[in-house]
Amino acid sequence: MIKFRSLVSLALICSIMLVFCAACGLIEITPARSPEVPQAHTSDASDVHKPDTSDARSPEVSEDLEDPTVDLPLEMVPLAQTPAVPNVIMPVASGILVESNAKAAIDFSNTADGYIMVKWLTETTKQLRVQVSGPGSETYTYTIFPNERFEVLPLSDGNGSYTVNVFEQTEGNRYALANSVDFSVTLQDEFAPFLRPNQFVNFNEDSDIVFKAAELVTGMNTLPDMIAAVYGFVISNITYDMEFAHAVQRGEHVGYLPDLDAVLARRKGICFDFAAVMTAMHRSQGIPTKLVIGYAGDVYHAWISVFSEETGWIDGAIFFDGESWILMDPTFASSANDAESLQAFIGDGSSYIEKFLY
Repeated sequence: MIKFRSLVSLALICSIMLVFCAACGLIEITPARSPEVPQAHTSDASDVHKPDTSDARSPEVSEDLEDPTVDLPLEMVPLAQTPAVPNVIMPVASGILVESNAKAAIDFSNTADGYIMVKWLTETTKQLRVQVSGPGSETYTYTIFPNERFEVLPLSDGNGSYTVNVFEQTEGNRYALANSVDFSVTLQDEFAPFLRPNQFVNFNEDSDIVFKAAELVTGMNTLPDMIAAVYGFVISNITYDMEFAHAVQRGEHVGYLPDLDAVLARRKGICFDFAAVMTAMHRSQGIPTKLVIGYAGDVYHAWISVFSEETGWIDGAIFFDGESWILMDPTFASSANDAESLQAFIGDGSSYIEKFLY
């Protein structure tokens, strides 16, 4: 009996010591493990500038899971609360197919992705031009600069045969051929030319315009909502720069190309800027978008077209009213004050004539 009481006393003392040690943090008592349920990720401020690039598709549930009731879709919940993930596909000069001489290099390694890259190799004070002729009826003319940087030029006409000519000014409007190449294009994706940055729609993963687009479409899952968010921001926050437009008309900015982050910062621009900003924002979210240059009535103008899986290419359409697409040019809309006659001009699309696609 005495021995039994001693054992009971010893067990009681051990239990008290165990509880005391656990309370003081000297040892850790691990509870029995329950089936693990994926927890929803919460974001902090750093997510805005370092977006999660993981695959956003719903994972498949394996049949051999020990607990088939695990709710894997919970992993998708944070997508409605964190900034949208940019989808910037950057062009590269692969160097696989290159036509190069002492003056200019033409890298046509990635024609299947809808672009070529051209670089001027020597110092010059002369004007430089590149002409891209494809299966379409128009020849595209670009201005390049002797800055030892490749310029990205889209193959906007899609599949077919192309000729690229690089020219150097001799005097006035006369130019001499500096380099040339012919090639055939078969796109791996018909949207390829309208998903990437190029000389006219110039942005990268670190551009302010990309982060602003991600901020604007946070929590949105439908194309109409995303387009309306971008459109609403542009027409509400960027005004038409009449002074700069007159300077361009006077020839003071030859070869002008939009600096998208600068436009975003100063909140002013010309029609080219408006269209390029919206195009970049959409493309950075994986939305195929064309920057269109042509005529609005008898005015040389720029606007955008977007692609919807439900309706195909929506030419010039920016806004969805819940039932139908309405063509809403961002430049006119921002300066029109919703004038009824101007909205009518924009609304039916008949006043727009496409000439170039970028």
